[in-house]
Amino acid sequence: MKLLAITSCPNGIAHTYMAAENLQKAADELGVEIKVETQGSIGVENEFTEQEIEEADGIIIAADKTVEKDRFSGKKLLVVGVQEGIRQPKQLINKVISGGVPVYQGQGESPSEANRPKKKEKENPVYRHLMNGVSYMIPFIVVGGLLIAIALSLGGQQTPEGIQIPEGSFWKTIESIGGASFTFMVPILAGFIAFSIADRPGLAPGIIGGYIAANGSFYNSEAGAGFLGGIIAGFLAGYVALWIKKLKVPKAVQPIMPIIIIPVFSSLIVGLAFVFFIGGPVAQVFESLTTWLAGMQGTSSILLALILGAMISFDMGGPVNKVAFLFGSAMIGEGNYEIMGPIAAAIAIPPIGLGLATFLFKRKFQKNEIETGKASFTMGLFGITEGAIPFAAQDPLRVIPSIMVGSMTGSVIAMLGNVGDRVAHGGPIVGVLGAVDNVIMFFIAIIVGAFVTALMVKLIKKDVQDGHVTDGSEPNVYEEDASEQLATDNLTPAETAGKQQQTGSSQEEINKLTDITSPALIDIDLQGNTQDEVLDELINKLDANGLLTSPQAFKQKIIEREQESTTGIGMNIAIPHGKSNAVKRPSVVFGRKPDGVDWNSMDGTAAKLIFLIAVPEEAEGNAHLKILQMLSRKLMDESFREQLLQVQTKEEAYKLLEQVQ
Repeated sequence: MKLLAITSCPNGIAHTYMAAENLQKAADELGVEIKVETQGSIGVENEFTEQEIEEADGIIIAADKTVEKDRFSGKKLLVVGVQEGIRQPKQLINKVISGGVPVYQGQGESPSEANRPKKKEKENPVYRHLMNGVSYMIPFIVVGGLLIAIALSLGGQQTPEGIQIPEGSFWKTIESIGGASFTFMVPILAGFIAFSIADRPGLAPGIIGGYIAANGSFYNSEAGAGFLGGIIAGFLAGYVALWIKKLKVPKAVQPIMPIIIIPVFSSLIVGLAFVFFIGGPVAQVFESLTTWLAGMQGTSSILLALILGAMISFDMGGPVNKVAFLFGSAMIGEGNYEIMGPIAAAIAIPPIGLGLATFLFKRKFQKNEIETGKASFTMGLFGITEGAIPFAAQDPLRVIPSIMVGSMTGSVIAMLGNVGDRVAHGGPIVGVLGAVDNVIMFFIAIIVGAFVTALMVKLIKKDVQDGHVTDGSEPNVYEEDASEQLATDNLTPAETAGKQQQTGSSQEEINKLTDITSPALIDIDLQGNTQDEVLDELINKLDANGLLTSPQAFKQKIIEREQESTTGIGMNIAIPHGKSNAVKRPSVVFGRKPDGVDWNSMDGTAAKLIFLIAVPEEAEGNAHLKILQMLSRKLMDESFREQLLQVQTKEEAYKLLEQVQ
């Protein structure tokens, strides 16, 4: 089985590569050959060859922006969001392997429709199309902003009107090139919104519509319709092109539809609509909005800064973050840099603040989180807000408010300090590159915001000691269900590294499964016909071997865990587990029920192979997690499961379990 996969996110910085890594891990564990092409901010990497596409048995696209699919015509194609590539890589691969994926025909479907489950279509197509346009627009803003910033800083001269670059100088040429880059911003935004909706036939009318939207001379307006007009033009062009694309035409006309009929008529409809109906009113709205933002002072500017800071930090790179980011990016194109300035500061504060907290307040974090803090701090320096995600995932109710307060603080300081950012990016890196006005206040805003985040963490996050929360509750890692542990590939790279660090302290004690089991803890012929009866049999094994002080107390822990979510992970496997003071030392009981027992498994299969994991409450290290991880790797092997189902004696089963390490 050979698969190909493409991963891509709107900014192409973090999620693109997280999804790629997790898909690769999943394929390795499932024994499937896969090649992953990433379409990130630096372009296409690991690009497929024609031969690889020809030999592929299926294609997975995990992306939040449009990916060109014509080259996959005739292949089984599954299209999902990038988050599913991060969180559910095995499920995606298994879906393609099972054959439950349609063949892509290459015609009659828009990128937003092809092979995408209906539920996903309804999720937020507008956001997906918009983010596709933004992802292509951002490089033009970055190039323009940096070139203008460099020209001003190196070739500018102080005049009564401010810093000016002498006409005819070399640096004036550099500034002009930067300005040229800005002129493409709105047309590219509109063009790739339309491309996302209608594929290639929408690109030309989208760009043409965006150009008309940005040039008020078409509709007798001194100001163009700006990015608002570009967004409208993009959606209008896309849906008009899609409508024409779906019209039934004679076969003789079909070959010229995508190159002549659709682009020409779509461009004409969008252009005339803007010239006579849309352009003027939108230009007036945009001009009023720009004037209002540029004139914000006092309490109104502080309120705007608070809102932007909260949005940037709330979902750390998600849809809310992107809305605020798009707003600031668009203002750069209009010459208002003091909107992007507070956003640029707020972008860096969550990862830097949490990294700082792990340095200053180590008692608030487990060992693996302290290691993650180093990576988070570094990501913050480069303006990657996603560095805060591992912390928020483990303790959202305390971490998210902490980073929001920090980002709001930094955003307000930057706004009051008249910080401007000429580049659609954030973090100290843009200050170092010279793209920031009032750079001292910019760094002050980030530093103060990061310290506020760290102090908030100290105030509201509970201490941990030896991997345990001091109020008696268990660390979140023990609350994860067995299926999540089995699919460790669903974690982000930072989280995966964190879990590896967590297991380190127990590495010496437990190197393989047979370190904590024995033939006496194996029953290959369970008699119980219900989940409860089987649990009693397995718990009695532990008790008979002197491993429990109270079978009833331990069973209660198991039942409580099952009530949270089933430990029947599918593939005829169940891994009930519990951490209890009634357990004397880490142990595993293996039971086999040849005809199966109902365990409410995720895939509906009866549990035939059952592993009961028992761990003491006060155990050093993370024995519970270590055992689950060992099982997860080996139980992915179908032949291993079949061998366990066929063993004739306890000794044979024990010998097989020696492979679990």
